[in-house]
Amino acid sequence: MKTFYVCSFGGSGSTLLANSLKPYGRVEHIHSRIPPLELEYIGNNNGGDTYYEWFNGIKVPENELNDINVIFIYRDPIKAIYSRYIPYYEDCHKRHMDHVQTNRNIVLKDVLSQKKDLFGITEFYNNYTTKNEKRNYKIHCVKYEDMFEKQNELCDVLGIGPLHLHKKETKKNYSHYTELAEIYKDLIDDMNNRPFIDII
Repeated sequence: MKTFYVCSFGGSGSTLLANSLKPYGRVEHIHSRIPPLELEYIGNNNGGDTYYEWFNGIKVPENELNDINVIFIYRDPIKAIYSRYIPYYEDCHKRHMDHVQTNRNIVLKDVLSQKKDLFGITEFYNNYTTKNEKRNYKIHCVKYEDMFEKQNELCDVLGIGPLHLHKKETKKNYSHYTELAEIYKDLIDDMNNRPFIDII
């Protein structure tokens, strides 16, 4: 049976994609910041003892590697920030910061005042999209913005049937768009220059 590891820094459509993949196999939704060199199980699977969306340190045996598709889905960081990193409810925001393994006390005003990616989104992205010959598995890096028009291409790559993905965007007021676009310019440029699916 196929297994899909759907990884993201949050606010990038990973829940939507994970739910759409469920008819085709087992799905693990992952927010671990650093992908391991040798693929690992998730949460408490196979004797693990960690948060259910993190790699757990227990290596997947070589004979199971071909059954697991590792997908990293990413999105314009500004839209991700307004989706997950800005607190609509303070506790909800802090939980997400814990889940992506970074400082739970960082808030948007800190990022804007220091003009730095204190959320660590760029680092998270680079950890998954940078080639590493020592990894014993491939990562399918998928651009959220292209996923709806090109979902058949993703199905072909994963060897599955249709996903029936439909875009549901809620209107948000991106009140600090200009400042964030400057802070995240290099990251946004890199994302825009990548193909829809980049196998690393």
